This record gives sequence, C-alpha cells and structure tokens, in this order.
Amino acid sequence: MFTQLFGNYLLNEKIVTKQQLIEALEVQKLVRVKLGVLAINAGLMTAAQVDEVHAEQQRADKRFGDIAVEKGYLKEKDVEKLLAQQKSGQLILGQALVDKGYLTNEKFAEALNEYKKINSIQDKDFTADQARKLHTVIRNFCIFNAFTDSDNYISYISLLFKNIIRFIGDDFIPLAPEVTNTLEVSTLASQEINGAFSSYTAIEGDDISITEFASRYANEKLTENDEFSQASVSEFLNLHNGLFTVNMSNEQQTELTLAPQEITQNAKISAPEGIFVMPICFPFGTISIVLSSTKPTKE
Repeated sequence: MFTQLFGNYLLNEKIVTKQQLIEALEVQKLVRVKLGVLAINAGLMTAAQVDEVHAEQQRADKRFGDIAVEKGYLKEKDVEKLLAQQKSGQLILGQALVDKGYLTNEKFAEALNEYKKINSIQDKDFTADQARKLHTVIRNFCIFNAFTDSDNYISYISLLFKNIIRFIGDDFIPLAPEVTNTLEVSTLASQEINGAFSSYTAIEGDDISITEFASRYANEKLTENDEFSQASVSEFLNLHNGLFTVNMSNEQQTELTLAPQEITQNAKISAPEGIFVMPICFPFGTISIVLSSTKPTKE
C-alpha cells in the first residue's frame, strides 16, 4: 500500500506524469508475483489450498501468509522465504520508471528518501504490514476535516486499499481526494453503513472503468456495463464493507449493519455535509471512492 501512495507522491510532485506512472504500473503487475503463486511453484501448497486461503480472505482481514499458517499449509519459515522472493513494490515501481528512462537511479533514490522523511517512514515500514504507520500516511494523504469520525474513515480507506490489492490488483495509484457538495455520476454502486458510525459509501466510474473493475473482481472478461458488471462492483463494495464492520466489532466493540446496495446512473448527487471523492487510477481507467456522513440526495 505504501507503493500506491508513493506513486501518488511522485505524481503530485510532478516527478513523473500520469501516463508514465500507468506504464510503470503495468510493468509492476507483470513482475510482482503473488504469494499463492510462489507457494504453488515451490510445491508448498496446492492450487485448491491457495483458493481456500483466498476465499478465507473474503471473510477475514488477514494476510495470505497468516491464514496459510493457521490452516497448517505453511510454516512461518516458509512464509519468510516466499516473502523474500517478492521484491518490494516501490522498488519494482522505481525500477520500471528507471528502465523506461523516466527517472534516473539518483532521482528515484532522492524521491524515495524524501517521501520517507516527510511521512517518518523507516525501511522496515515498507516491508511489514504496520497498520499504525499506514494510518499516519493515509491521514496525511486524505483530508477528513468535513467528518467528525475521521479515525474511522482512515481505517475504512486503509482497509479499502488492502482489499483492492487483494481482490482487484495492486496496479493503481490514488489521486488527490477532494470534498465537494455536488457530484455528477455516471454509474454509482452505493451502500449505507448504519450504527454508531454511519456512512454512505460508493464506487463510481464510467462504462469502461466499471466493466473492467467488475471483470477483475469476477475473474472473467466482461464486455459491457450491464447488470452483471454493476452487481459485481456492488458485491465488492459489500465484501469490503462487511470486513470493515467485522473489524469495528472486534476492535471497537461497535456493531454496525449494512443496507442493501443500490445502483445510480447518470445523475447528480448532493450533500450539504460534504461528499469525499477519491479517484483511483488503474491502467484501464479511473474509478472514484465516494463517502459521505449522510446519504446524498439525487437532483
């Protein structure tokens, strides 16, 4: 997740262009091998066992290696060896930018060191899943001044990045978020979270972005923004929100409920309390994460 936020830093500082980042992300996707694939290749797990662990990740906010160890498929030392075979994402991203001639090694090292300095990140933070440090980086990136429950929204975004990486792919860069009172939407899959922490949550995009996002989640090639594509995007949102409510229950003893998902198309929505919009750029296009403390009205 630090990789995606580092990519945003490179973009904001005008060190690279959006198109250069997209090209580097496509290279990163080809190079970075998932832990499950490495485990199969090493003869440590079967494909069925890997699928079982992936299914468990849809029910629990846990890393692949942790679940595999719990189930007895891997030992801790196996996970360590497999992780050692994975080159860290930000280095793959940097190498891709250098190989394409968009950055020199010196410029990349300078940018990475400056990014770590700004966010008080140490090298170990890049290699370990340190939730507290990630929350700090996200707090610096996302401005939740319009919302009273800012810590919960930061937890929400942190988990969202994890779930996008797990179920959609890691070839994305979050762009600078903004807070607005009105928003024009093409296709919007939404769901309300109700309880002590209430929020309107949604994923928005154009026909191509929604279809491609849905294709990745459904693991099949979809060709149009139809009911099936919209249902797939809605199901991803429901899965993420479900994991978020489980975390809130376990960590804060806060019980939340989820309303049915809804689809809105070709409309303008508004909320006087403010609508948080965070674009996320993939090679196939851009989707936006939309959040509000109350359900927006359609104009």
